[in-house]
Amino acid sequence: QVQLVESGGGLVQPGGSLRLSCVASGISLDVYAIGWFRQAPGKEREGVSCISRSDGSTLYADSVKGRFTISRDNAKNTVYLQMNSLEPEDTAVYYCAAQGDMCYVNPQRYDYWGQGTQVTVSS
Repeated sequence: QVQLVESGGGLVQPGGSLRLSCVASGISLDVYAIGWFRQAPGKEREGVSCISRSDGSTLYADSVKGRFTISRDNAKNTVYLQMNSLEPEDTAVYYCAAQGDMCYVNPQRYDYWGQGTQVTVSS
């Protein structure tokens, strides 16, 4: 049974940092492209970042470039999303997802999803 479990969310003040983790069981994350998505209330799910399975290349949404960093630790079967300089607009539920081929913008292309972790940026 494949499971992705996100953790690391919470309440943080504007300008603060959080590191999200996505731990997998049932699959090896190093053979999947892993994407981070987020969904705010009343909004569609949007892609935040993705790391490819082949060469570890990374992609970022324009809104998070320079502030967020995605990385993977294959030994721990974990993908991280380091989020710095957080803004109230970053408030959302964050999800990780696995794709067996490559990074896609369309969330419907992803095979497996975690349950999400809440990130709230507020003073």
